[in-house]
Amino acid sequence: MSDDPAPGLDDAALQRLRDLDPTGKNHLLERVMAAFESSSLRMSAQLAEARKTDDHDAIRLVAHTLKSSAASIGALELARLCAEIEAQVRSTEQAGLIGRLDAMDRELHVVLQMVRPMLKSPPR
Repeated sequence: MSDDPAPGLDDAALQRLRDLDPTGKNHLLERVMAAFESSSLRMSAQLAEARKTDDHDAIRLVAHTLKSSAASIGALELARLCAEIEAQVRSTEQAGLIGRLDAMDRELHVVLQMVRPMLKSPPR
């Protein structure tokens, strides 16, 4: 099947995006993935700066924003990690936060590797 989902991205979420542009004429899936890539790269830089300065409000904001973006493209593990970080920062509990942030960075890298081939796919 030519529309096999990328591993790690939820097939149902990808299908919902495809259903909004069934012919692919408007390149909706590609545009959404390009927007995700662009915004997540910007948020990743913001997160790196927030980590350097120990700015928990900025960390929480990045996690909150990335959580929604990740869920919308079906990156459910990334969305879960972001939700955990957001909740942890709100609770002011610091134990394990660095490990979760590192896991989120790794998962974001994995998701971006899945997204990038979708940016180059020809319309179907």
